[in-house]
Amino acid sequence: MTDDVVFDYLKNIYQAILFRDVVSRFQVRNVDFLNRLTKYLAGEVGNIISARSIHKFLKSQNINLSVSAILKYLDYLTIAIFISKVSRTDVYGKKVFEVGEKFYFNDIGLRNAIAGFSPFDLGKIIENVVYLHLKIHGFNVLVGKEKDKEIDFVCEKNGEKMYLQVALRITEKQTMEREFGNLLSIKNNYPKFVITLDEYSGTSYEGIQHVPLRKFLSEIN
Repeated sequence: MTDDVVFDYLKNIYQAILFRDVVSRFQVRNVDFLNRLTKYLAGEVGNIISARSIHKFLKSQNINLSVSAILKYLDYLTIAIFISKVSRTDVYGKKVFEVGEKFYFNDIGLRNAIAGFSPFDLGKIIENVVYLHLKIHGFNVLVGKEKDKEIDFVCEKNGEKMYLQVALRITEKQTMEREFGNLLSIKNNYPKFVITLDEYSGTSYEGIQHVPLRKFLSEIN
């Protein structure tokens, strides 16, 4: 089966789900905007966005839609379990921020059918895969913020926490300093992991474990 056949199949599923679970269910009139919104979200996986930032982007595309309307459409997609919204919290769980979330797709294939697959998107796809794995295994997942640093995932299950950074590879000093440095800013003793596509494992830095994606998916549950 060729890639073109697979993507055509996935696009048909995407359209069927969108029309059945969103357009028909919520009587959506602006279907063109709904498609544009899902495409925008597919390209922004792993980035912190808000209805206001979407509004600003749309305005640059000569599309004028209110922030409240955008929030409503985001709710439709979330209720239909097409996407998941992940809120931000300070890393110690004392405060949940009201502005800015991350959105992940509940099916990677559909995300790729919408945005198109590109090797440059592998970092986003890996982060989405890690999120889905955490949710499937019952973790409560939030995005962490420690001063000016972002922690990809603050995870909690059965009263225990862990902190995760996700990156494509650790091949440059700058990437290593960012991913490990963000976790080093957290002053507690809960487990901390950097997850990448690199195959080597067992490395650590000041207690922070570097774990290959495949190992993480097979061992963390």
